[in-house]
Amino acid sequence: MDARIWRIGFRCLLLLVFFGSARSEGEQTCAEVRKLFQWRFVGAVKGLPDAPRAGPDLQVCISKKPTCCTRKMEERYQIAARQDLQQVLQASTSTLKLLISRNAAAFQETLETLIRQAENYTSILFCNTYRNMALEAAAAVQEFFTDVGLYLFGVDVNPEEFVNRFFDSLFPLVYHHLINPSVTDSSLEYSECIRMARRDVSPFGNIPKRVMGQMGRSLLPSRTFLQALNLGIEVINTTDHLHFSKECSRALLRMQYCPHCQGLTLSKPCMGYCLNVARGCLAHMAELNPHWHAYIQSLEELSNAMHGTYDVEHVLLNFHLLVNDAVIQAYLNGQKLAEQVNKICGHPVRTPTQSPPCSFDPSKEKHGMKISPRNGEETLANRRKEFINSLRLYRSFYGSLAHQLCVNELAAVDGLPCWNGEDLVKSYTQRVVGNGIKAQSGNPEVKVKGTDPVINQIIDKLKHIIQLLQGRSPKPNKWELPQPGSGGGMAEQVSGDCDDEDGCGGSGSGEVKRTLKITNWMPDGMNFTDVKRIHHTGGSSTLDSTGAGGAAGTQPMTFLLLGVLILLPGLW
Repeated sequence: MDARIWRIGFRCLLLLVFFGSARSEGEQTCAEVRKLFQWRFVGAVKGLPDAPRAGPDLQVCISKKPTCCTRKMEERYQIAARQDLQQVLQASTSTLKLLISRNAAAFQETLETLIRQAENYTSILFCNTYRNMALEAAAAVQEFFTDVGLYLFGVDVNPEEFVNRFFDSLFPLVYHHLINPSVTDSSLEYSECIRMARRDVSPFGNIPKRVMGQMGRSLLPSRTFLQALNLGIEVINTTDHLHFSKECSRALLRMQYCPHCQGLTLSKPCMGYCLNVARGCLAHMAELNPHWHAYIQSLEELSNAMHGTYDVEHVLLNFHLLVNDAVIQAYLNGQKLAEQVNKICGHPVRTPTQSPPCSFDPSKEKHGMKISPRNGEETLANRRKEFINSLRLYRSFYGSLAHQLCVNELAAVDGLPCWNGEDLVKSYTQRVVGNGIKAQSGNPEVKVKGTDPVINQIIDKLKHIIQLLQGRSPKPNKWELPQPGSGGGMAEQVSGDCDDEDGCGGSGSGEVKRTLKITNWMPDGMNFTDVKRIHHTGGSSTLDSTGAGGAAGTQPMTFLLLGVLILLPGLW
């Protein structure tokens, strides 16, 4: 039965029997107690006392006065007292649980949408700009973004490996269609040789390394953030179904139902008495509080740090720009790359071929390939901020839980007569203890022994996820990017929010330098207006889009661009 419905019904029934429940010296009936017992347990009242009598067999609700309870009633009441507390606990945690679970589902759905949109951006790049290789590139693009999703949602795949695999697969396509387009060797052996040669000849410059860095810095925090939310749900589910000790069950019975045995069906426990019982029963749960507080604080710190190249939304939606830069760089270094490939793989067999053009299912293009404008107010970062602002209110949830239960649900209002475990009194005179196991040594109502292994296990999990959250929070000076199942590989040291590998500025090395911005850009063709200058370093040419170079290179650059534009129709 739903806890709220039960409480409302129970209180209504109490009001109906209010006038008969007030105790007087001459009262000799247990009618109201029988009615409430029958309603609470939906059972027959056979065997229940009609009038107060001695109760020598009672073990908890012991009184010198006549009682309306039997030993069997006491046993049923003890079960009911545990169930009542568990229902009140679940009602108290339901809002927090809903907050975390809904946002975890929303974040996962948003990430899935971002992955699909980033894949569409990349597919459109190939379809509109590099049409002849689009169909062959589709499998590599799909595999790459599938791996991105698997990694984000907890599968143990290595970002370094799937980034390298993507660029390994891309190089043979670029080589056949752009660098050496008029002749090709269709054999799998020759294409495999070109694929294997990619890491030796570095056709894409430092772009694969930049992609590895950006993917690692953005995917890992988002993956950890999702894992942390799922653990938060697990913590709440565990505490919702804790087993209470025998001492706690007896104390709950004495507080909640022993008054019924004396006909005090409307009485509520004194505030101090309720706090002692609740804090004793929830002592192990209160040990979660400092770790829960640190958990929420670590989530907040990680969320605040996930911006720029640490923001998965920024990185995924700009991935196609880096792919485009990589293809252009390989094309501009085509002559040197062809010579290097010939040395490694030999000369290709000259058999002209024609690749199938890019084609999409119209329905897919209509529904899946269109890039819809993104509302700046609906970004993943804004959603995280709203969630953290709400979650921050629950930082001391487990430390204040006993107090909240007594104030909101269980205890009598100050100033009214209340139950102190033995009788109705004006106030509770015993010492009121604090939260946690250590504070219970002086608890007059509940004896707390040892620790709870279930709570200890949850604390260990919280400590672990806190370490992960803090380790994934980008630091101002350095942040190491560990990879699952490896001792190195993609680990790198990052300084600040942006560096040369992020494409934030020029270093004079002749490498591609471009500041990435979140944009609704849809590639509609090769855009050579960004090409400012070709640096010749060590016999090779690399693309520079920083605008450096000055007027001295304007005339040669004009002829170069004209030549490129004349050659383009023959490449597709």
